[in-house]
Amino acid sequence: MDMTFSAEEEAFRAEVRAWLEGAPVPDAEAPEGDLDAEVEALRHWQAQLAAARFVGVHWPEELGGRGLSWTHNFLVQLELAAARAPEVLNRIGVNLVGPTLLAHGTPAQKQRWLPAILPARELWCQLFSEPGAGSDLASLTTRARRSATGRGWVVDGQKVWSSYAQYARWGYLLARTDPDVPAQRGITAMVVDMEAAGVEVRPLRQMTGESEFNEVFLTGVAVPDDAVIGPPGQGWAIAATTLAHERGTSPRQLVVHTMLVDEMLRRARAGGGVADPVLRGRLAQAYAELTIFRLHNYRTLTDVARRGAPGPAASVVKLFWSEMSQRMHETALALLGPTAVTEPGDAEAARIVRNSLYYRAATIFAGTSEIQRNVIGERSLGLPREPRV
Repeated sequence: MDMTFSAEEEAFRAEVRAWLEGAPVPDAEAPEGDLDAEVEALRHWQAQLAAARFVGVHWPEELGGRGLSWTHNFLVQLELAAARAPEVLNRIGVNLVGPTLLAHGTPAQKQRWLPAILPARELWCQLFSEPGAGSDLASLTTRARRSATGRGWVVDGQKVWSSYAQYARWGYLLARTDPDVPAQRGITAMVVDMEAAGVEVRPLRQMTGESEFNEVFLTGVAVPDDAVIGPPGQGWAIAATTLAHERGTSPRQLVVHTMLVDEMLRRARAGGGVADPVLRGRLAQAYAELTIFRLHNYRTLTDVARRGAPGPAASVVKLFWSEMSQRMHETALALLGPTAVTEPGDAEAARIVRNSLYYRAATIFAGTSEIQRNVIGERSLGLPREPRV
């Protein structure tokens, strides 16, 4: 495992930091307001980042990237989080769709879709999870059948937990195209025009009060043949590429939780929390887990540098940080006390309260903890597969 960055990587990191110091950085966790206005502000922010060539730096240069490594992209995310800058709005496109199309798309598909992703000219959403097929993705029931003309496909089904789908121009969809073969072999990956007839998006109100998640209903939606990614029936293997990128390194979470631990220690020292042996033990656990999480990130980053893509061990990072986050926020709430929600003027306390609600979903999104344990056990440790019904 490599725990250092090269001189060239450190110089690039300094370049990112210097640019951010001179840029009008919007608040990454601004209070809830008009979602339409927030999305437009984030779209403008991503366009600025893309113009400075700090979005998708690991993409090929001819497609708007810099042709750099995953490590360089990791460093960009670290510096964005440290500056409390927002994530890129089009992160489904940048982090999931882009790498998937680069690995499996045709030259025409790459030229058609990739250039508009980095500057956020066209937003993407992910249409994987369903009400009855979240982490058990192989049991999805959305169907795509050949059209009556024999050209293209017709899609019917329902998806859920699709971030920013109400603003997306394109949707990255998994649908069952062959119901007569074992579940994983009958799935096809395709791109859906979110403005096509038969697409209905319904926002879901979350416990934070925000509505970035959505349900998406697809009724007789036409998808042309040139919007299919890879061969029909090979969607499961293609989705594996996507999910590996989704669960890879988590630099933003590393910085977010480093700042959380620093804030907890500050409040504990100021408020006498260090005198409480129970709280002191929980703070020590938070600090130790943060160190372990940092090492998990470096190990995965080293693995990516050697292999070119994250492997199944990336699930360790996702599993660890999501459960760590919930424990940390419970400790933070204990430090704040029962009046934290009602005390005015404490912006950091309000941020912690909001995040404690948001991260309740961390053990669900991007694959539940149960699924991550299966991936680790079966694919990394070589344990016997779970019996299937």
